Amino acid sequence: MFKKILVANRGEIALRVQRACREMGIKAVMVYSEADREAKYVKLADEAVCIGPPASAQSYLNMPAIISAAEVTDAEAIHPGYGFLSENADFAERVEKSGFQFIGPTPESIRLMGDKVSAKQAMIKAGVPCVPGSEGELSEDPVALKRIAKEIGYPVIVKAAGGGGGRGMRVVNTEAALVNAVQMTKAEAGAAFGNPAVYMEKYLQNPRHIEIQVMADKFKNAVYLGERDCSMQRRHQKVIEEAPAPGIARRLIERIGERCVAACKKIGYRGAGTFEFLYENGEFYFIEMNTRVQVEHPVTEWITGVDIVKTQIQVAAGEKLPFTQRQIQIKGHAIECRVNAEDPFKFTPSPGRITTWHQSGGPGVRVDSHAYAGYFVPPHYDSMIGKIIVHGDTREQAIARMQTALAETVVEGINSNIALHRELMADAKFQAGGTNIHYLEKWLEDHQR
Repeated sequence: MFKKILVANRGEIALRVQRACREMGIKAVMVYSEADREAKYVKLADEAVCIGPPASAQSYLNMPAIISAAEVTDAEAIHPGYGFLSENADFAERVEKSGFQFIGPTPESIRLMGDKVSAKQAMIKAGVPCVPGSEGELSEDPVALKRIAKEIGYPVIVKAAGGGGGRGMRVVNTEAALVNAVQMTKAEAGAAFGNPAVYMEKYLQNPRHIEIQVMADKFKNAVYLGERDCSMQRRHQKVIEEAPAPGIARRLIERIGERCVAACKKIGYRGAGTFEFLYENGEFYFIEMNTRVQVEHPVTEWITGVDIVKTQIQVAAGEKLPFTQRQIQIKGHAIECRVNAEDPFKFTPSPGRITTWHQSGGPGVRVDSHAYAGYFVPPHYDSMIGKIIVHGDTREQAIARMQTALAETVVEGINSNIALHRELMADAKFQAGGTNIHYLEKWLEDHQR
């Protein structure tokens, strides 16, 4: 087992990894930008290294600075968290060439699954169902584009091969709009991701977003840890996640979970990963794989009893998975609300100093947050300042616990989206379960203030 790990991230995930290290008797080196000097995990660190100015490009995305910090502190491994460099194959490669262990998949796996076109081709070979679409990267030939779209059937969605985070995608309803949409998406993809390649898929009208959490070791042992429903989204960004997914038969989950495990073994996957699917009319369609720990991992931890971050560290250290598929039992229901520093209904960011911070507690309540009273939320990064996660024996109990937790939470000095979550927990359609990925945006249109 490692004696010292460098955590190459910030915010609540940096604190989460730090806590896992502490529990395992591992020293954690925290890196931080000048904007994060006052962060809780920096104050609690065994060692902390400033890696640059506030701008991400000069700090959290600065590969040489992160690797230098690992060298000067004698760290043995680097945990990338999520976002930033977590799915950057070049970074994983540089980490390992510099003599450190990357706590994540191999660079080859990240590269394969990071490109949406190659990922889809790999999944088709592994027998994982995919959304009907183009066989590979789209050409610029208008005749070929129109033929492919006609074969798929309108509406279609044009997506960036190297995209993510809800960016680099465009829905096309008519043939007249197709060529221009492909050209615009290519230009956006080149500017945003450094890769202009795009592909086309059938645009499903009312799907749910269901994902399967997997964990694998280097000995080709792999398991799936149930599913999560992440359909409550705005602009492709998740707002509420829950596990298990309400209203989907266990046999369907087991069938798709087993295919994900088989795919992991086929591509030699190592570490934590998530297969993301659109689910419509009883069918699953693969859309992408996230080759890292997810923001919403706590709901899976709660229903399975598996510590995903500790298991990541164990398999990166060369250990075998400490559990088998048969040992994974799903118990109860968990819900997560992302707490963001933003206007709850207009979504404008709200950086600034938190004057009052009172987080909820009680049975079945977990709060993952790096915030505290007096903490200054910097304007340079994602607006998420924490997550409230609850667990109950039933979904109804979990919703009731979340309502209580939200009512007890006090954030002052900045705006937060707590008020939005309170309204959504009381919404009859959400309480019934099974809303699709468009539901929240339509709900927001109906509730415009």
